[in-house]
Amino acid sequence: MRKILLLLLVCAACAGPDYTRKVNVFAGTDGAGHCHPCAALPFGAIQAGPQTGNYGWDYCGGYQWADTLIQGFSQNRISGTGSSELGDLLMMPFTGEPGRPDYSSRLDKASETAWPGYYTCRLADYGIRAEVTCTPHVAIHRYTSEAGAPIRLLLDLQSAQVGSRQRLYRRVVDAAQDWSDSLRVTGYTHSVAWNDRTIYYTIEFNRPYRVAAVLEKRDTAERIARRVLDFGPSAEPLLVKASISVESVDGARGNVAAELPGWNFEAVREEAGRLWNKYLSRIAIQADPEHERIFYTAMYHLMLHPGNIADVGEEPFYSTLSLWDTFRAAHPLFTLVAPEIVPGVVNSFLRYDRNQGFLPIWALGGTDNFGMIGNHSVPVIVDAWLKGFEGLETEALYEAIRHSLTEDHIKYDWGAYDRCGYFPYDVTTVESVSRTLECGFDDWCAAQMAQGLGHEEDAAFFMRRSGYWRNVFDPHWRLMRARDSEGNWDTPFEPFRVGHWKTGGAFTEGNSWQYTWHVLQDPEGLMEAMGGREAFVEKLDSLFILHGDLGGGETVDVSGLVGQYAHGNEPSHHILYLYSLAGAPDKAADRIHEVWESQYRDGPDGLTGNDDCGQMSAWYIFSALGFYPVNPCGGNYVIGAPQLPRMTLQLPGGKKFTVIAKGLSPECRRVASVTLDGQPLEGPVLTHAQILRGGTLTFTMTR
Repeated sequence: MRKILLLLLVCAACAGPDYTRKVNVFAGTDGAGHCHPCAALPFGAIQAGPQTGNYGWDYCGGYQWADTLIQGFSQNRISGTGSSELGDLLMMPFTGEPGRPDYSSRLDKASETAWPGYYTCRLADYGIRAEVTCTPHVAIHRYTSEAGAPIRLLLDLQSAQVGSRQRLYRRVVDAAQDWSDSLRVTGYTHSVAWNDRTIYYTIEFNRPYRVAAVLEKRDTAERIARRVLDFGPSAEPLLVKASISVESVDGARGNVAAELPGWNFEAVREEAGRLWNKYLSRIAIQADPEHERIFYTAMYHLMLHPGNIADVGEEPFYSTLSLWDTFRAAHPLFTLVAPEIVPGVVNSFLRYDRNQGFLPIWALGGTDNFGMIGNHSVPVIVDAWLKGFEGLETEALYEAIRHSLTEDHIKYDWGAYDRCGYFPYDVTTVESVSRTLECGFDDWCAAQMAQGLGHEEDAAFFMRRSGYWRNVFDPHWRLMRARDSEGNWDTPFEPFRVGHWKTGGAFTEGNSWQYTWHVLQDPEGLMEAMGGREAFVEKLDSLFILHGDLGGGETVDVSGLVGQYAHGNEPSHHILYLYSLAGAPDKAADRIHEVWESQYRDGPDGLTGNDDCGQMSAWYIFSALGFYPVNPCGGNYVIGAPQLPRMTLQLPGGKKFTVIAKGLSPECRRVASVTLDGQPLEGPVLTHAQILRGGTLTFTMTR
């Protein structure tokens, strides 16, 4: 017996820490974080869990921590965005008679628990313990009646996450279901809301059902009536499996057959934990319990998207690509902590290109919704290519880049762009300056790939366009400013006024003060345009202390303000590191620490803005490590200041890269020196190649 106990203890030690218990799944589920506590796997197709609301800004993630009622459990979700979609296949178990028309229940908050890959709560009105876990493509639900009362199930196939109640009932334009098998429901739904998309699904049960009721439609536009399923008098738990395919019902059923042919809920939950531990352990840190939870929660949020929605056995096809956000730091971080997904993500862009004629802008559910600006598939592709990832369809990808940035489509009039050297506000009537700046960075990335592949003429063309930012830089104000097609400045100039595609203006979810720094490809050129480094730093100082009227624009996305710096929205994320490039590393260290500590917390209100599919979290992780990709294409990371005493990245081939902050304390947050394997680091830049070689980056901290 003693030998068996010793063996168990040795095995437990070998297994290492359980990183899933270091994650606060409920972080960011209150307010504007728009995260959710659904059961999901790293880069999986399923995010199954509780739904407490399904339309409007507050419910982009389908859940708010403060809610006391739960509507049911849906099978897919977006994490941390500012727009609504997915939320398919809503189901709600109940006993007896429902007390509300929507079959919702009081949510027993004291019973609500979740960790990566698992969620559970008690439905107070029905005395049901609900549990959800998943494989990459299949959700499995377990509903247990506390009193042994028979469980029935509401199935609402009309429901989804949408922008408004009106759209909830009008989103479905075509649908069909097959109810002929008493152990299974299959079908498809074609919907048009934020995306125009079609899903195919199978929902399978561990015992036969009969349709007990078909409920009246709630609106004349509603196409799919809700149904109540009865499973007989059994007191055994009701188990439900659900899988979604973007190809076919056979694909959905094949996912179940391949990943979850049986009904072993506990085995699925354990495997989910094992897989999460595999990914979460790729960065080991030394930290106090609170910062440890915040850090691993950031790792968790980072890896929820994008998801591989290809059916089992098919070539990877990634979706939920919030590229306007994630190209900045999330995708560069994947090249370090999840490199195995990078070729599949990049090559899957070609499928969107074949289907719509250009690379994806904001992909969701297998289609593009053309959300936001720029085409930031381009830096993701070029970054992977420059870093030497194998298995890329290089020539096809370059051709997709070339025509996506030169052929007119729904988002861009390239003729006006090239004719004027910027997007003129009288032609591009919203976001003209932001589009000029964002597209200029894409052009720079395209130039790097064109040059490397020997397309000299293309390289010169794209490099010239990458300098168009100079044409919207007003040297008098030393700020970015809109111009019309005749070259006239927009007057009167309101540098604090926030622009938004909904409300107009020259900027995207920001103002001139926030977007002036968006020259990711040429910060040295921006410094020169502002009058040199000293003038640049002085202007940068002003950003963090100025307060002004945001001008009545759409400000809901502009959050986490420090002066005019808006950490809750992504265009600001690189700005603090410009201090390092301008020769003011102490100011960089001070501001980075201020934001790192003030904008992230261990609780439901843990994020000051939308997490946006992991970008807010990626900033936190990079900044903890002490460096950040100001230019997120090519593999250069600008040195900032580490926030934790010791961190180790697990790299391919068994190599490790360790970051040590010697002397780090509340009083010592600035950097006195930086060495790589004992040798002084040259300049404020660390390269991707240096990290991949393994070794130790040592910061000596000072006051």
